[in-house]
Amino acid sequence: MSHSGILFDLDGTLLDLDVGAFLTRYFAAVDRLAHERFAGVDDLLHSILASTGTMQTDHVGRTNREVFAEDLQARCGVVLDHAWPIFEGFYLGVFPSLRGGAGPSEGAREVVDAALSAGFRVAVATQPIFPRIAIRQRLGWAGLGDVPFDLLTTYETMEACKPLPRYFEQTAESIGCEPAACLMVGDDALLDMPASKTGMRTFFTGDGPAVSDGRGSLRDLTRLIRQHGTDLVSRLAPDEAG
Repeated sequence: MSHSGILFDLDGTLLDLDVGAFLTRYFAAVDRLAHERFAGVDDLLHSILASTGTMQTDHVGRTNREVFAEDLQARCGVVLDHAWPIFEGFYLGVFPSLRGGAGPSEGAREVVDAALSAGFRVAVATQPIFPRIAIRQRLGWAGLGDVPFDLLTTYETMEACKPLPRYFEQTAESIGCEPAACLMVGDDALLDMPASKTGMRTFFTGDGPAVSDGRGSLRDLTRLIRQHGTDLVSRLAPDEAG
């Protein structure tokens, strides 16, 4: 593997989204779906929340979807494969209405275009607890629905969640890169910056304290990419974003 990669977090990084408010809307909508379409299931929302938590534990060799589906069936009897048409209808018909004021983060399109133009393999490294259909929609909210990303990390394909090292390792493998040849870009100090444990370089776009190799805005990162190209991964140091 000789390629260099950039992993971009989605929510709060490429997508300007109040995650807490969004999740409140999302789970309220799931609760309505549960009462309307799963009337015989006892507290489906609680089971979904609990199974989502199980999905975020260490389970190398099994996809997040497989772990979620098995745990959900054990908790409430819902077989995900059988119920998927209902959930698919929810993501197509209801999920778009949960957007709220979400939109592209400042500089999101520019930094992605710069990374691709520089020759990076580019992954959307979002927390893979959602199906691909939901992540594609959020990419659309970010104005990036037409971008030929090399990878979207979704629950159908990933075998771990952030901040577990396996998540970052599998993402790098999937875009044909060694972790040491990758840069993780994100706004969450606890979920995104632990990529450094795999040898990745990190660039922090959030507020507050964070241990990272660089920090700044997406426009700061665009400048660095245009200046250094794929050499940025090896050159990046804590004072580069100043």
